[in-house]
Amino acid sequence: MKKVLFATTALIATTGMAAAEVSFGGFGRFGLVYDENNDDTVGNDDVRIEQRFRLTVTGTTTSDNGLEFEGRIRFQTDDQANGNSSLAEQSAAGFAVSTGGFRLDVGSVSDVLDSGDVVDYYGFGVGLTSSLEQSTGFGLPANGFGTVGDPDDLVTEQVTPTVKLRYTAGDFTVSASVTDGTSAQDETAGTATEVEEYQIGVGYNFGNYSVGFVYGNEETEDRDASDAVVASTDDDFWAVSFGGEIGALAFSILIADYDANDDTSYGFSVKYDVGAATEIRFAFADTGIDGDDEVYGIGFRHSLGGGVSLQGGVGELADGDTFADLGVVFNF
Repeated sequence: MKKVLFATTALIATTGMAAAEVSFGGFGRFGLVYDENNDDTVGNDDVRIEQRFRLTVTGTTTSDNGLEFEGRIRFQTDDQANGNSSLAEQSAAGFAVSTGGFRLDVGSVSDVLDSGDVVDYYGFGVGLTSSLEQSTGFGLPANGFGTVGDPDDLVTEQVTPTVKLRYTAGDFTVSASVTDGTSAQDETAGTATEVEEYQIGVGYNFGNYSVGFVYGNEETEDRDASDAVVASTDDDFWAVSFGGEIGALAFSILIADYDANDDTSYGFSVKYDVGAATEIRFAFADTGIDGDDEVYGIGFRHSLGGGVSLQGGVGELADGDTFADLGVVFNF
C-alpha cells in the first residue's frame, strides 16, 4: 500500500512539474554614450560607458480547464549619468491569466499605451539605448513593467498596481487598463501622492498595415501630513498610430495630445533593411511642449548572429543636446 501511495504521489508531482515551467530570459548591452553637456550637472560625464543587464524570471502553468497563469519578476542593473553602474534592482510582481483571445494582467504590468496592444507608441528606436524614439519627450503616462531601486525607500520605490484586460478576435483588438493607488509616500513626513488613471484603446490590422487609438485620463493628488490635498492634476490624453511595411521599408506614425502639454505632439520612425543582417533607422518627434527642440536621430543595427547585434546612432534631444551611442546587444 505504501508503494502504491508513493507511486501515486510521485506521479502527481511529476505531472505538476510537467505542466509548470520557469524560464529565464533577458538581454545585456554595453558600449559608449555621448550626451552633450549632460545637463551641466557636476560629476556627470559627457562620455560614459553604457551598460545594462536585464534578467526576467517567468513562471507559467496551465489549469485543468485550460486557463494559462503567469507570474514574473525582473532584475536589472544600469549605468548612471556619472559613469558608474547601479547595483541590481528588482521589480514588483506582475501576473497574467489568459484563455483564447482574453488576457488579464494584474500588478506591476504595462498599461494600454505602454503595452503596444493597440498603439505603437515607441516605433523604431534609434541607437544602442533607443533614447531617440518617435514619442521621446511626449510625456504621456505610458507606464510598464520595470524595476525600482532600494525597496526600503518608502518615498519613491513603490509600484502602483495596474489591471489590464485585452481581447483579440482575428485582426481586431480592444484593451483597457486601470491604475489606482498610492504611487509615492513618505511615512516619516506623512505625505503621499495618489494616482488614478484609466486607458482604453482599439486596434485593427489589415494586410501589412495597422492602426490604433488610445484615450485616457490621469488624476493625481498630493497630500500633506494632515491628509489635505495640496496639489492636484486632472489630464486627458489620446494617441493614434498608423504603421506598416512596404517591401524593405517599415514605418510608424504617431500623433498624440496631452492636457499637460502646450500643443499636439507628433512623430514618426522608419526602418529600412539594407540587407539580410543590416537595417537603417530614423526617428523624429515634436514633443508639443513650448521651448523644446525637435527630437531626431539616425542609426543602424547589424546582426552578428546568435542573438547578438551591433547598434549605434546619433541625433538631437529635446533640450538641444547632441546624443550618440554605439555598442553591442545580446539577447538570451
